[in-house]
Amino acid sequence: MRALELDGTRAWFAEKDAFVAAESTVDFGIAFAGGRTGMSGGEGFVLEKFTGHGTVIIAGAGNFIDLDPADFGGRIEVDTGCVVAFEEGIRYGVQRVGGLNRQGLMNTVFGGEGLSLATLEGSGRVILQSLTIESLANALKKAQGGDRQGPTGGLFSTHAG
Repeated sequence: MRALELDGTRAWFAEKDAFVAAESTVDFGIAFAGGRTGMSGGEGFVLEKFTGHGTVIIAGAGNFIDLDPADFGGRIEVDTGCVVAFEEGIRYGVQRVGGLNRQGLMNTVFGGEGLSLATLEGSGRVILQSLTIESLANALKKAQGGDRQGPTGGLFSTHAG
């Protein structure tokens, strides 16, 4: 979890599942990253926008990674599931990588999302998470005994014997 301190000068945008809580002095609503972005990337189409003064609590999976795209030539490309939050002024988009060829399909099958990357451009704070929610779920599943599923098919099913 991470606390973001809003001072009224810049808004913050967060991935739709990252929001946990906020002080009553923080205003929040829905922001859209754009029609083409959401359709091609799946995640990130609906973002939450936070403005005003006060503290916002966000959560993610794994470790948080703080960076500024300006330190990396002004643009970074990351897995769409790793974006947690970013400051106003960062341009967010989703680009398709690879085509629907053999290599692109192999990347999708063996690498998870594979076909889309989030692009973050400009100068400002960006918070990434080291694990996607799917990666965390898979790690927990393996820790519980591999890919077996119990009678309900749930992640935390109990197993006989």
